[in-house]
Amino acid sequence: MNNGKICVSVCAATADELIEQINCAEGLADVIEIRFDCLDEKQFLKTFELLSSNKVILLTFRPKEQGGKIEVDRDGRMDFWNTFVANGSLDKRQFWIDCEFDLKSEISNINFQKIISFHDFSGVPDDLEEIYKNLSETSDIIKIAVQADDITDPIPIWKLIGKAKSENKEIIPIAMGESGKWTRILGLAHGAFMTYASLDSGHETAPGQVSAIDLIEVYRAKDLDETTEVYGILGSNTSVSMSPYIHNAAFKFHGLNSVFVPLQVHNLDEFMRRMVKAETREVEINFKGFSVTLPHKQTIIKHLDFIDETAKKIGAVNTVKIVDGKLHGYNTDAQGFIEPLLNLYGDLTGTKVALLGAGGAARACVHALKNAGADVTIFTRDLAKSKSLAEDFGVSFADFKFQISNFKDFDILVNATPLGMKGKAEGETPVFAEQLKGLQLVYDLVYIPFQTPLMTEADTAEIPKIGGLAMLIAQGAEQFKIWTGLDPPLKEMSRAALKRLS
Repeated sequence: MNNGKICVSVCAATADELIEQINCAEGLADVIEIRFDCLDEKQFLKTFELLSSNKVILLTFRPKEQGGKIEVDRDGRMDFWNTFVANGSLDKRQFWIDCEFDLKSEISNINFQKIISFHDFSGVPDDLEEIYKNLSETSDIIKIAVQADDITDPIPIWKLIGKAKSENKEIIPIAMGESGKWTRILGLAHGAFMTYASLDSGHETAPGQVSAIDLIEVYRAKDLDETTEVYGILGSNTSVSMSPYIHNAAFKFHGLNSVFVPLQVHNLDEFMRRMVKAETREVEINFKGFSVTLPHKQTIIKHLDFIDETAKKIGAVNTVKIVDGKLHGYNTDAQGFIEPLLNLYGDLTGTKVALLGAGGAARACVHALKNAGADVTIFTRDLAKSKSLAEDFGVSFADFKFQISNFKDFDILVNATPLGMKGKAEGETPVFAEQLKGLQLVYDLVYIPFQTPLMTEADTAEIPKIGGLAMLIAQGAEQFKIWTGLDPPLKEMSRAALKRLS
């Protein structure tokens, strides 16, 4: 448990919409931020007349050049603060104000609780220490928000939490963007005064904002502390991952002081050096393990102290457990993949399987299929990749020509490519219904969306199908067992994923 606050930020064009959002936020927030820069200026007076809440209301009027929604000069901003706050009739106990650093001197005489804020949407400024020093000259709460393009970018702003603690200052450090999301989730546990959340998904007022419900119910941000064991998914795009939902549901079920967070990593070497390895890390976050996804399943191996036999044979790791500072690597993809397939299809001995893809997930699939007695052929557009993987496992490979290849000589088609996944490949299918005729089963490892384009093609061809969610839950259950030694609560994990997908 920590003493931090959750601030739900609301933004609307009219007073009526804004009041409706405030009413919705009251059950979730400690503080409700009203973004007046979103409002039509003709709605300002009406909004102040209607403003009422049993929670603290934070007033913000941010200009466009500092991340706001309104074109307004310095005088216009001071007119706003003087008219509605300094000369208004607001209850100082109920209202706080957020004012940008460049008006720090001008608003010093406004006797309200103030947050003095600095935003950099281009990255992390080199003079961050100087900015902190300048802001901390007042007795107000300091807010510094910077843009994070990779997982290690927030390190300088994270270090400011310790500095503020030592100087008895209150600070709100935020790294914007998906790579900075961990600062929003873990900040309160490490001493941040407050973290910001959106009212719900789709109403974010800043990049990387987490919804209030997720922050409270999924990540349990206010229940965390510095001893919380932290797990996370390492990938180049973690924004669509279901792993935080299934693993946090399992932690909650068992009452563990643990949390699973998205960790968007582009430079894996830098992440391991600066945030994980005991001898070189610059921050103490109490990492205990990772789920590893594209594109790091093979490149992480060089950073591990131990690797189990299955992962060694596959040549890819999707699970890391940290024990006494040592990194142990495992692969649960193989078991997670084969379990749903055996449950639906049965004995695979002699079954002909066409496998699309040659990445880390594909390696696990080939390993599992070979062990189950299947006859595997790897299809990719890059023959060099196909050949390399095929030679590693002693299977066949073939060129995959989009919209030309057909699979009438196979029993099962497995898609281990990201085609169809939400994001860049959304809406794409590697194979169309006409190409599927003659197959007995289609297995798509993609799980977002729940009904992928390939699964729709399978429906059209009237062929049974398995979606990627089945594999996700099965491999996640094995990960949970490796990390905790406890039985995974499969119903809760599945329910959490389905709730999110719906």
